[in-house]
Amino acid sequence: MRIFPIDDIRLNAESAAQRLRVADVDLLRRLIDSAQAVMAPAAAFRVGYVDEKRDDGVVVDNVAFTSRVLRRNLDGVGRVFPFVLTIGRALDDIIEARADMLEKYLLDEIGNLLLREARGRFEHHLRSAFALEKVSCMAPGSLADWPIEQQGPLFRLLPKVETALGVRLTESFLMLPRKSISGIYFPSEATFFSCQLCPRERCDARKARYDAAKARDYGVTA
Repeated sequence: MRIFPIDDIRLNAESAAQRLRVADVDLLRRLIDSAQAVMAPAAAFRVGYVDEKRDDGVVVDNVAFTSRVLRRNLDGVGRVFPFVLTIGRALDDIIEARADMLEKYLLDEIGNLLLREARGRFEHHLRSAFALEKVSCMAPGSLADWPIEQQGPLFRLLPKVETALGVRLTESFLMLPRKSISGIYFPSEATFFSCQLCPRERCDARKARYDAAKARDYGVTA
């Protein structure tokens, strides 16, 4: 398992205010400063290899995953990058300690923005360090075809992640700290987003439009 520390993430208060539709930029700037002062963004990952490709999934380094979509995306792929990324526990503590509901909401959204920036840095590192022109990612729980319970096998590929990053799974397979993400990156000719196969209409995290034809092609129509 490798650790990639992520340094020098700084949000622009004016841009964040526009994105979050916040009029009080000074308040947002103070909250951003508070979050940035305590965050500890880092990723744990490994270079994994696909041992076996089954009808309903794949085996990576002797760990089996069940997902037809993942199997399809890894057709012709031999090397993958399972990962867990977090900005740390401290922001969760700050949010829980705040009494003001607006500040709690804004700090939570700031955490999402910081996590997005950290992910972008990590993705750039993968492309640069392993000479990958383009990568895509799938995360357990992003599709019914690859449910949240598949976090279990993913974390078995990164057995020391709690010691290294402080990230652990709950009994319901959610991650703590809350501002954490996980998944498998893989090289791809065209960028794949799980959102393309998800018909859910209202989702703030959507990265691409639902593509009914693509969903039919993957065999995951509702």
